[in-house]
Amino acid sequence: MTSTDQDFLRRVSRIPHHGLGLSVDVYTPPLCELLDAMESRGLDYGYLEIFKAASSALAAVRGRLPSALLEYHAEGLWVTQPDWTTHYPFETDLIETATHLRTLGSYWMTHECATKQMAGYSFGTYLPPLFTRASAEVTAGNIVLAQRHLDRCGNATEHEGPLLLLEMPPLTYFGFGDFRIASFFRRIAELAPCGMVLDLGHLWTVYRYAGEWRRRSLSEFLSEFLEAFPLERVVQLHVAGLAVHERSAPEPPASSHSLEQAPARLPWWIDAHGAPIPAVLFDMLEQVLAHPKLTGLKGMALEVDTKSVPQIVAEFERFRGRFGEWAHRWACRAAPEGPCRGSVATDPVGGLSAQAASVQDTSGEESRALLRHYDLYARVVTGATRADELSSLGSEPGALERYTRTYLPHEILTWGGTLRDMFPETCRWLAHAGVSLDAFVDYWLREPRQVRDPYDFFLLKLDRFPAFVREVLPRAAETVEWEAAELRDAYQAACEDVGA
Repeated sequence: MTSTDQDFLRRVSRIPHHGLGLSVDVYTPPLCELLDAMESRGLDYGYLEIFKAASSALAAVRGRLPSALLEYHAEGLWVTQPDWTTHYPFETDLIETATHLRTLGSYWMTHECATKQMAGYSFGTYLPPLFTRASAEVTAGNIVLAQRHLDRCGNATEHEGPLLLLEMPPLTYFGFGDFRIASFFRRIAELAPCGMVLDLGHLWTVYRYAGEWRRRSLSEFLSEFLEAFPLERVVQLHVAGLAVHERSAPEPPASSHSLEQAPARLPWWIDAHGAPIPAVLFDMLEQVLAHPKLTGLKGMALEVDTKSVPQIVAEFERFRGRFGEWAHRWACRAAPEGPCRGSVATDPVGGLSAQAASVQDTSGEESRALLRHYDLYARVVTGATRADELSSLGSEPGALERYTRTYLPHEILTWGGTLRDMFPETCRWLAHAGVSLDAFVDYWLREPRQVRDPYDFFLLKLDRFPAFVREVLPRAAETVEWEAAELRDAYQAACEDVGA
């Protein structure tokens, strides 16, 4: 056993069993409404994993739930990017993350092994990393840096902070790289003492968009993947909805598919937290739970942000009915010894192992090559160049085009708020002048831009749409600035007011 493995085992042994939980947003649906509905149905949950929110909102949640297990799903820590420490406000993001973890008293922090910003381009949803050995090693180095900061958040070098959990990302139609995904995460686990989050819906998209469905059954794919993946590092399992993109043609309801009844050609499903959870994901979960390498698991959560409260309640009832016995068996195990929730350890052997702490970046030439590959990656997915120079994980016909021509433009125009709803007066000005909103997509993707502030896609739109209007229709500048200011004030108020 390596010292990095020992680091992980020491850290995970202090995390109590969490049971069945919900990964939630404090705003959508309103968390207080969801908790009231759960209580009215007598539905107990083991824990909540809270998505990134305003500090005051997180404090309100902790105030309402003083004894609950509350974990944290972070955002904005782009650990997959080779220029994370030089071209992003990474220190500001890490300080905010540590503050949120202390507020919630979390044992762990989940973050997707993915990014919403790369090479100067910004996106509304996650893009997976380049699945290469060099990319895995850079990611591991950034994870060690982040874990070191979390360990120091208690202002004492002996302290160990909450454990960083790296979540396997979804493939939204495509993936690039020459390294198998399971091997990518195995390499990270060799270099960094992080835990892992295995999301069953994300794993299904690998089966779908890496072309695995053509070669073998889902059960066979899953068996082979679990043997290669660092399953012993999995601390949490996620299950969420799958659905076709809203601008795609209708397909059979997600609930009609199961592991035993996979269609000859699978749906064009993508990760969609607001959508129903298909039966196939619970079947996959059964197979994962039966694997002997799954030794560090602490909790399973349904990701339910953006989903209606009645649907959440119904799905959690189904979840508990099928997997409640698993939670009971694990809860009966001896509770680990260690610090109370929200405190930090003072074990004299704490901290990162020498092996993990000494993880270095790849060589200068390798780092420069990876930066060039990420720049190419960004230009490919924005439609600026062909993908010929990037190795594709699969060969699904039309997959990349579906992303660049449908998904990404729709995301820019509607994600976090539809532009016509956000800027109604300005859009009337543009329409009268014959300026299509599609021109804003071209403006958004026209060139890379320096990242100065922590990531917030809504606020990015509030900055860039007025800049676009000033360029294409200067006489509407005053109107768009006024509407942007109104939106900014309303957004700030909404972030602070959660009614907890």
